[in-house]
Amino acid sequence: MGLNERLRSRAADASAETGSVSGPGSDSQHFHDLKVELHRQLIDQLNLKSLEKLDPVALRGELRPTLVEMVSAADLPLNRFERERMVEELLDELTGLGPLEPILKDPTVSDILVNGYGTVYVERRGKLELTGVRFRDNGHLGQIIHRIVSRVGRRIDETAPMVDARLADGSRVNAIIPPLAIDGPTLSIRRFGANPLTVRDLIDKGSVAPEALGFLAAAVRARLNLLVSGGTGTGKTTMLNALSAFVPGDERIITIEDSAELRLQQRHVVRLETRPPNIEGQGEIVARDLVRNSLRMRPDRIIVGEVRGGEVLDMLQAMNTGHEGSMTTVHANSPRDALGRLEAMVGMSGIPMTETAMRQTIARALNLIVQLSRGSDGRRRLVSITEITGMEGPTVTLQELFRFEQRGVDAQGNVLGDFVTTGIRPKCLERIERAGIDPERVLASLLEGC
Repeated sequence: MGLNERLRSRAADASAETGSVSGPGSDSQHFHDLKVELHRQLIDQLNLKSLEKLDPVALRGELRPTLVEMVSAADLPLNRFERERMVEELLDELTGLGPLEPILKDPTVSDILVNGYGTVYVERRGKLELTGVRFRDNGHLGQIIHRIVSRVGRRIDETAPMVDARLADGSRVNAIIPPLAIDGPTLSIRRFGANPLTVRDLIDKGSVAPEALGFLAAAVRARLNLLVSGGTGTGKTTMLNALSAFVPGDERIITIEDSAELRLQQRHVVRLETRPPNIEGQGEIVARDLVRNSLRMRPDRIIVGEVRGGEVLDMLQAMNTGHEGSMTTVHANSPRDALGRLEAMVGMSGIPMTETAMRQTIARALNLIVQLSRGSDGRRRLVSITEITGMEGPTVTLQELFRFEQRGVDAQGNVLGDFVTTGIRPKCLERIERAGIDPERVLASLLEGC
């Protein structure tokens, strides 16, 4: 049986089952079956290896006329909208990431969570939503995962069933497949917009008060060392990007990340990224190796996307030895928890240190902790700016300068509250003033620039 006969047979089966004479319907299983038949026919006609060398945009332009002709020649009982959708989905299969392409083009989506071939969730405005997007089967989902990881030189199979990668737009990807994922391949994509959020965006969204952001801008220009703390998905990378915008353009910045996500606007930026081990378990380059190497690259500031292990000790030592103004992030739910996590990671460095020595190193290196949180309404906010003032006995002393005070929740579920100052004079304000920086003037210029 030829292609046209197979397609018409599938369409007839669809009409018989649904009682419809207008076609299988764009969301039915039979629509997907028809698309699979056309996809297979196209693969038989084309040299896919040669096509992979072409630019995806140019490739779509080359393939579109062929696909339109194939869909028309098949004489399928599809209306105009369904035919156009068929062509677009086939182009996505051949040049992109299949069913995920429409979601990736949606600027309102911040996370994509694929729990097996038939269940796809997205996050919009901090809330998860179940979509109607589905893959053909787990094999189809596995093909898309392999396409993602192969484009960045990674691999995923039974011997290496977990992988971290990134898309061309910088979005972070994590995939895990059987036998570790019991119910089939699982894919998570953390989206990054084409245009990073600006200072104005953060203020307009109510994520931070102008006064607090003005103080942080003055602190960055005065070369204070900052730690951005928060739970998963609280906007730590976004805040780090925003803060880095206040670094003078004539300084040399080196960024170190597991997966390159930061998008600094300065010209003099060197971006470094860790490397996982190869199939033989060799060639791994961890963040600590890059932090050590960066000290030989004459940086003015070092920005580590996130500290997770022993590299934190090298980072703290760099802050203490002439690289003021450096920044990093850490997973923690409060400033005090952030200090505890840093202590634990210093212990992972393998260098024997007493508890007091660890805390002294942290207290001397860091000046401010910027705490972020995601409220019940899904909105990400700066909830506290805390200053590290030194040591009292074996304890690192903290004082809170700004905080978000929640008053309640409105009828729509939006969190109500205000950003307030605690009235405590920052100890670091003297250093900011010595640098000739006026926080009020910085705030004024900040708002004017927005």
